[in-house]
Parts: sequence; C-alpha cells; structure tokens
Amino acid sequence: MLKFLSKVKIEFNALDPRVASCMEFLAQCNARKAKESNPACQVLVKRRTDDFPPQITVTFVNGVEEAFDATSTPAQAIRTMILEKGQLLETEQMFREAGEKWPVIIPEEELRQFAPGTKCPKILIEFCVSFSAAAIRLNVAYARVFCGKI
Repeated sequence: MLKFLSKVKIEFNALDPRVASCMEFLAQCNARKAKESNPACQVLVKRRTDDFPPQITVTFVNGVEEAFDATSTPAQAIRTMILEKGQLLETEQMFREAGEKWPVIIPEEELRQFAPGTKCPKILIEFCVSFSAAAIRLNVAYARVFCGKI
C-alpha cells in the first residue's frame, strides 16, 4: 500500500471515541511489509487536543493529495481506495514509458467492430473480449479517480 504513497498524515484526538479507523490504518502503515514496500514514505502522526474529527491525508507519488474522514470511512476502505488508485498510477506509468498517450480511450464502435474474413481460435476471441472489457473498466475507473467523480 505504501509503495504508491510519498506521505501519510494521520490526525486524531486520542480521547475521541471515533479513532478506531485511524489506529487501524496507522497499524497497517507501521507493518513491516508496508514499510519495506516504500521506506521513503513519511508516516506522520499528529495527536490533537481539540474536537477536530479524525482524518487521514495521503499524498500519492505523483503529488496528488487526498484526505479521508476517518470517522465514517473504515481503514480497510481507505486501503482499498489507495491500492486501486495505485494500480491506475502503475498502468499510466507503463503506458507513458511505452510512449503511448494516456488515458487510452477506445471508441465504443471500435470495440464492437467485426473483422470479416478472419478466423480466430476461440481462446483468442475470449482473450480479446476480456481485454476490451478490461480497457473499458480501466477508462471508467480512470475517469472516476482522476476527474473527481468518486
């Protein structure tokens, strides 16, 4: 999880009964496996004395910062969101390193085109259909994550 992040800031009042998500997320960040995935990631803990609600702020390696309200978001949900966005970052980086434009947008009509005169083995057809569906999901996920539609 930390391999996609450059900084994690966890803010909470230790006496607040709503700190469970912050404490669980902090434990995940301090796990040996997480630290080994990115030793350069800064994990900052700010213990507050006011009534400020528990908050987790993460900064991705590309500089995008996102804050989570830890009173209403479970630590596992935050971790899942980080992993999903991280996978999109990896995919984007892969395309850019290959010299391709990002995001890759495949027009709907191209996805449905039939190629007359070609005969493909069934396994190849199944792969092509799976790949097209994955490309659509990837573009939709990209739009949701990076265009603020979540």
